[in-house]
Amino acid sequence: MARSWFESLAASGQSKFYEPSDWATAYLLAESMSRELSPQPMTVGRGDDAHVEMVALPPKGASLAAWLKAMTALMVTEGDRRRLRLELVRQQPAESEGAADVSELEAARRRLRGGAG
Repeated sequence: MARSWFESLAASGQSKFYEPSDWATAYLLAESMSRELSPQPMTVGRGDDAHVEMVALPPKGASLAAWLKAMTALMVTEGDRRRLRLELVRQQPAESEGAADVSELEAARRRLRGGAG
């Protein structure tokens, strides 16, 4: 799960803004997630019947909160990007190339100048 999350960052638009330190943060976060989500050694039974088993435990609330906070810093969710006023625009299909609506272009210019869109 952690690997899938980390790899999805490269395909996400906000990663175009990542610096090496952002990737290092993402790697550290994925490593933490991987360790916590992996089975943990736990003593099972009592007395002479006690033995160690690898048990899958749910993540701790504090870990989940820390992961979500780090993900916010990496602009992982749409809400995070909106709070930072970062709008990702997907490329349009080749059919619409060169056929941009003039009103869309003018609205983009106004936004860049700080005016209302």
